[in-house]
Amino acid sequence: MTATVTPVHDAPALGNPARPVSLARGYRFELVKLVSQWRIRLVTLACWIAPALFVAAVSRQSSLPVDTLFGRWMHATGWAGPLVVLGFAGTWALPLLTSLVAGDVFASEDRLGTWRHLLVAVRSPRRIFVTKTLASLTVILLLVAGLVCSSLAGGVLAVGNRPLVGLDGHLLTASDAALKVLLAWACVLAPTLALSAIGLLGSVMLGRSPMGLLLPALVALAMQLVQMLPLPVAVRLALPGYAFISWNGLFASPAQLAPLMAGMAVSLVWAVLATALAYLHFMRRDFTSQSDDGSPRRAITAGALPLAGLLALTVGVIAVTTTANGSGIEQNKIQRSLATAFAHLYRQQTGQLHRPDVTEAQLGATAACTKGSVADGAQGPGNDWRCVVSWHLPGIEATGTAIYQLDVTPDGRFMADGDGPKEVNGYFLVRTPAGDTPNPLWQFDGNVGLLGTEKG
Repeated sequence: MTATVTPVHDAPALGNPARPVSLARGYRFELVKLVSQWRIRLVTLACWIAPALFVAAVSRQSSLPVDTLFGRWMHATGWAGPLVVLGFAGTWALPLLTSLVAGDVFASEDRLGTWRHLLVAVRSPRRIFVTKTLASLTVILLLVAGLVCSSLAGGVLAVGNRPLVGLDGHLLTASDAALKVLLAWACVLAPTLALSAIGLLGSVMLGRSPMGLLLPALVALAMQLVQMLPLPVAVRLALPGYAFISWNGLFASPAQLAPLMAGMAVSLVWAVLATALAYLHFMRRDFTSQSDDGSPRRAITAGALPLAGLLALTVGVIAVTTTANGSGIEQNKIQRSLATAFAHLYRQQTGQLHRPDVTEAQLGATAACTKGSVADGAQGPGNDWRCVVSWHLPGIEATGTAIYQLDVTPDGRFMADGDGPKEVNGYFLVRTPAGDTPNPLWQFDGNVGLLGTEKG
């Protein structure tokens, strides 16, 4: 005869002395199992040490990662380093961490063949799922906390607690910069939860297959590739990883919160659905079968198709409930964003050169942009944007002009490169209390709100 193990659920029969293990005890057990793994300990140590060393080392180099958002300000303030680490974490670190933890928390039992032993000990599949989910989430939050604390410590200790230049050129005080850096890191918890839930789903449905372990990283990589395409705004915001990008709206004035809130809401919906699918599949599992550890066909029909349906539904909801239209990158938006950033940075340059102060209203800066040969109604990303900024100084009748070449990315970020006159937006060093820094009007980053119409 072949013995079978009958799962015992949370409510035991009357008179049955075998009660399920408490959630707290099961949670501690699963948490100890995770943190006792050498790779988890090694990754935790790296998350709490490596960002500080990276930020401190790069901040003292002569060349900076200017192609990374806020990378050009790592010499000027310690709050730029954590944002550079955040950009890297959203692209690579967090997807890999969720794969390592959530993508393996159920599959490890399949590889070891310990499901029946665990079920006999805990006596509740439901509690096994809950405790494993909570334990993996705890470890992931611990790793994220390490990235935050380490990068903050490295930046502030290496460079100092100094003001940060926002994406529209306005100067954030040190306290405002600290608050917004922490908010930016908090916002990426939503897409991290979505990837963790996808990892749980893959770990449950694919069993000992390595695809379950790699699923969150592969999904994140696919979303990054899609974000590089000139997609409609509604599709871009419907992807659960958009909040890894949209946190940059916090560093504009006023803050561009609509894309960020939409991205976070979508991520949380994905997290709930993926976790629910993982739970339903786990509760239907036959723990007496050694071969019931995952089916690619079932993973597609019960996992991928519901998530694809959610994506289609989310695209429709965003398209109907918002003013999203096309790529969201329009000529008027770019002109207003560039003129606003120029006016703020012009005032910063004026103070550094010890010239008479002037307000943004007195400057009255405006911009006229073209994209390639399109002079009116230009739209879409590209590196062929050319803009002429005009302004007036009090008491001077002549109009000042400066030329910029813009590279606008599909997510709304633009990099402005000064193209003359040299004494205005050319390259030269300016002496500041923090040391010699490049002319703030030479090269700078900006951001265009993709939803609605920006107000000047």
